[in-house]
Amino acid sequence: MADCAGTSHWWHPSVHGDRRPILLARNEMKRAIRVWFENQGFVEVDTACLQVSPGNETHIHAFQTDVIRPDERATAAYLHTSPEFACKKLLAAGESSLFTFAPVFRNRERGRLHAPEFTMLEWYRAHESIDRLLVDCETIVRVAAQAANVSEFRHGPAICSARSAVLRVTVADAFAQFAEIDLDAHLSGGGARGEFGDLAMRAGIRVADDDTWSDIFSRVLTERIEPHLGLNCPVLLTHYPASEAALACLDPDDHRFAQRAELYICGVEVANGFVELTDANEQRMRFERAMAERERIYGDRYPIDEEFLAALEIMPPAIGCALGFDRLVMLATGAPGVAQVMWTPHGPFGSDL
Repeated sequence: MADCAGTSHWWHPSVHGDRRPILLARNEMKRAIRVWFENQGFVEVDTACLQVSPGNETHIHAFQTDVIRPDERATAAYLHTSPEFACKKLLAAGESSLFTFAPVFRNRERGRLHAPEFTMLEWYRAHESIDRLLVDCETIVRVAAQAANVSEFRHGPAICSARSAVLRVTVADAFAQFAEIDLDAHLSGGGARGEFGDLAMRAGIRVADDDTWSDIFSRVLTERIEPHLGLNCPVLLTHYPASEAALACLDPDDHRFAQRAELYICGVEVANGFVELTDANEQRMRFERAMAERERIYGDRYPIDEEFLAALEIMPPAIGCALGFDRLVMLATGAPGVAQVMWTPHGPFGSDL
C-alpha cells in the first residue's frame, strides 16, 4: 500500500479534518435555506434523477445508461442535468411553490467551478414576476451568509459584500461598459452574425469561422463581462438576448430580449432564473433547433420529453431559478473550488484543483 502521507485523497483523515469546518458550514447553509423556504410556504420535493431526456441544451452533456426490463428489453435513459422538467411537471400537477436540493449530473465538466455531479438548488413560484426572482436571490444570499457566519463572499482576490443589495444590470449595459459593444444598436439592426463577430474582434475576442452568434456572445460574456460582475455587491444580469432564452419567455415589451437573469458573485455565475415559457409549441421549436445544432457540433442529440411538453400546456405562469449550491458554499467559505465543499467529491480530491 502506498504511503498516505501528503495524500490529496478526500477520505484521508488529515484531509477530511481540514475540510470538516467547511462541510459543517455547508450543512448550516442548507438547513437555513430550507427553513427559509418552508417559512415562505414552499413544499420541498425530491425529483427522480433517471429521466427519458436529460434536457435539450446544445452544450450541456449528459450521462446515458439503459434501463433493462425483466424481459431484457433495453430503454435508453439519462441522469438529469437539472430537475427542471420534473419540477415543472409538479407545477402542472398543482403545486404552486416548490424547491429541491437535487443531485445533478453533467459530463465533460470538471474544474474549480465544475464537477460531474453537484447539487442544484431549484425553486419555482407560480404567478410571480421576475421582480420576485430578484428578491428571492437577494434573500437566499443573505440567509446563506448568515448561516455561514460571514459578512463577505470570497473567490481568489475577489470580495463581495454579503450584506449589500443585489444590483440589477442589463446585458446590454454590461456589454457597453466592459466590452464597448452597443448590443442594443446591434440587435435593432438585425443582429447579423458577421457584424457581431467584427464587434467582438474589436473588443479583443477571438472569433472562429464556424462560430455562431451565440458562440460569440458566450465568449464575450465569459472573457469580458463575467470577471467584472459581483465584485462589491451581488449582481443580477438581466435581459439576455432572445437567442439565449432557452426555456424563458421573451420580454413582452421588447422581443429582442428574454425574461432571463443570472446571479453573479465575485465574478462567478451562481444562479440562472427565468420567467418560464409555457408555450409548448415554441418550446418544441427551441428544443429542435438546439438539438440540430448539437448534432452538427457533437454528432449526437437527446430525445425530447413529450410528457414535459404536454405538462407545459396546463402549467401556470411561473418563475424558476437554478442555483449552484456548491458554488455558493465555495464563495461563503472562501474555498478554492467546488470539490473542497463536497462531502464526497468525485475522484481524487487533488485532481479537482
